Amino acid sequence: MAAPCVEQPKGGFSFENCARNSRLEQLGLKKPTAYKTGTTIAGIVFKDGVVLGADTRATEDTVVADKNCAKIHYLSDNIYCCGAGTAADTEMTTQMISAELELHRLNTGRKPRVATANRLLKQMLFRYQGYIGAALVLGGVDVTGPNLYSIWPHGSTDKLPYVTMGSGSLAAMATFEDRFKPDMNREEAMKLVRDAIAAGIFNDLGSGSNVDLCVITKDKVEYIRPHEIANQKGVKQGSYRYRRGTTATLSSEVKKIELDVFGTEVKHQPMDTQ
Repeated sequence: MAAPCVEQPKGGFSFENCARNSRLEQLGLKKPTAYKTGTTIAGIVFKDGVVLGADTRATEDTVVADKNCAKIHYLSDNIYCCGAGTAADTEMTTQMISAELELHRLNTGRKPRVATANRLLKQMLFRYQGYIGAALVLGGVDVTGPNLYSIWPHGSTDKLPYVTMGSGSLAAMATFEDRFKPDMNREEAMKLVRDAIAAGIFNDLGSGSNVDLCVITKDKVEYIRPHEIANQKGVKQGSYRYRRGTTATLSSEVKKIELDVFGTEVKHQPMDTQ
């Protein structure tokens, strides 16, 4: 008897369980929610290269899931990419395209162009028709000079001198449209991107925490994380402690409660407050 033919597993994204999940939901099983980032990401072209910026807050519905999430991803030595949308999708998408760009570099013996990374990303996202929740800001410097793209989850792209994406993109875009000028120097560009990300942090509930920057020029890349801690934890100004006897007590009674003690060991686990 011949052995059954088993299909080899394929790499990449798989949506084979969508119908199964839908049936389980009809039976009353609540499916887990996607881990998403309410984000502000942005980038501009300046005289010598590209500056990319991002906040560091990752949210899960109304809960801040991560206060220091890295949203600027490595694609190649001269190309980086900011991600907004579903955190797992942005991580996986950029890792897969980074591997393809490295294979392209080894085959050609040349540094990959930003346009090549843009084509690989847009074709992959278009294939999944927006079901991969990755909104990207792609920037880098190649033989043609500095290049900057915005890439939407369904695969459409724009090549512009300044772009923003994410839930705080409108606040960031307002900053760019007010103050952007061609051929800015490095310090002016970094200050403008910092202010654009800060506008998203302070005007969008899904964005917050720190400002990360990535400065890409012809000769080097500076990934500055964090560039600035925008949301410093505040100090309580008032005290809610009152002296004994502030409120009059009419009567008091102490009752002893009998308890069954099963164990007294307490395990302390430090809380992550970064």
